[in-house]
Amino acid sequence: MRNLLLSVATIFMAGATVASPAQSAELPKGAANNIVLVHGAFVDQTSWKPVADILTKKGYNVTLVENPLTSLAADVDATKQALAQQKGRTVLVGHSWGGVVITEAGNDPKVSALVYVSAFAPDVGQSLAALAKSGPATEGTAAIHPDDKGNLYIDPKVFPSAVAADLPPQIAESLANHQLPLNHTAFEAPVDTAAWRDKPTFYVISTKDKVIAPEAQKFFATRMKAQTTEVAGSHASLVVHAKEVAAVIEKASLVK
Repeated sequence: MRNLLLSVATIFMAGATVASPAQSAELPKGAANNIVLVHGAFVDQTSWKPVADILTKKGYNVTLVENPLTSLAADVDATKQALAQQKGRTVLVGHSWGGVVITEAGNDPKVSALVYVSAFAPDVGQSLAALAKSGPATEGTAAIHPDDKGNLYIDPKVFPSAVAADLPPQIAESLANHQLPLNHTAFEAPVDTAAWRDKPTFYVISTKDKVIAPEAQKFFATRMKAQTTEVAGSHASLVVHAKEVAAVIEKASLVK
């Protein structure tokens, strides 16, 4: 899976150079130096690589959280461990399922702003399952099924069109066939904290998303009173529209 996602990053970041700390640009005065990126279900942390490369080159200290995807508590703990390693103000970013994770983990005092990218944003007492049932099923959510161990997957035949319609077909098909499972207990676990109630919040809406309906994304953003940006992308917009997503994160870094 990691090699597959790195190949996606290579395609969309061709010609880009990953900066070393010595080559990094100087951050805007007063910007939060730290960015923590939380990935969604069915993929790993390298889904954030295109965005991470852009932000690293600009001088940010970027951390990619590796979610175990075994439970909400486990993923929140992984995120909190990443936050504990940061020195100073930090922007916490979540994609898809990662939005549930940052909602729970984002009350850390180091977190200066939250950024949701095509992400679920539950309120206290809500689970991902409850959010999924609150409106008509999308092509992507209707294709999520458990295996005999209770692990959830998106039907590989549906994955390319539902999740990654704007990625090259061969990449989307490879991702579909090498998914990382999300344990069903994570899907059903409610959050007991809604960090967005107390933190400045930003939301990137993907207008061609077939996993989280754009209408649902707009609802989340409105409920959170988030600053919103729209991109004409699929659920994989964090890869295809990495520059726009990175720009929103940069904007969030300036919040004090």
